[in-house]
Amino acid sequence: MTTVLITGANRGIGLALARHYAGEGARVHATCRRPAAAEELRRLSGDVNIHALDTTHHDEIATLAETIDEAVDIVIANAGIYGPDRSRQSFVELDADTVRMTMEVNLIGTIKTLQAFLPHTRRSQEKKLVAISSKVGSIADASGGAIAYRMSKTALNMAMCCAAYELKGEGIAVGTLHPGWVRTDMGGPNALIDPDESARGLVQVIRDLKPGDKATYKDYKGEDIPW
Repeated sequence: MTTVLITGANRGIGLALARHYAGEGARVHATCRRPAAAEELRRLSGDVNIHALDTTHHDEIATLAETIDEAVDIVIANAGIYGPDRSRQSFVELDADTVRMTMEVNLIGTIKTLQAFLPHTRRSQEKKLVAISSKVGSIADASGGAIAYRMSKTALNMAMCCAAYELKGEGIAVGTLHPGWVRTDMGGPNALIDPDESARGLVQVIRDLKPGDKATYKDYKGEDIPW
């Protein structure tokens, strides 16, 4: 049985991923900040285990890693934030607190999660670490706006590339994946695809991940994104 851990699984892409993997018969460890309020997640069928986790609380990450005492084939660090509205994410208006908050969640929280569950992945069969990034983290796509969010994803991409290089000798595959423009609270109602379409594509890309010198940087369709 494949075992998957997904952070930020109470809504949007994380919820769709949890639903998909549970539907395939995987054991899913799904985290969110407030499980009691995660009604859709609690209604999922299958082997779904829900855990309270705020990834900015590093002691909670460590405690959860001790609590889940089994190999985890796929760790998907999905929890993230957009940060303040676009008017506060221009180069002119950007302030230090905005950068700190966005980096704390999207970069540091993701790294701490993957570090904590690396021992679980080492014990597994599939050995995959995945960060849900974004194509706006591509410097080649630096068209402006959402600077704090873009910076956090660019920094995350670098961290994941370093992880891939360090871990390839252990047979661990590392991916930084763009889920597409998805109709979620973050993506908004005018986005192009729904969470289930994104999740189906991401699962296939994750299935095809292989260890390498750099992290895989692809979108949900499996298309390469320029760094």
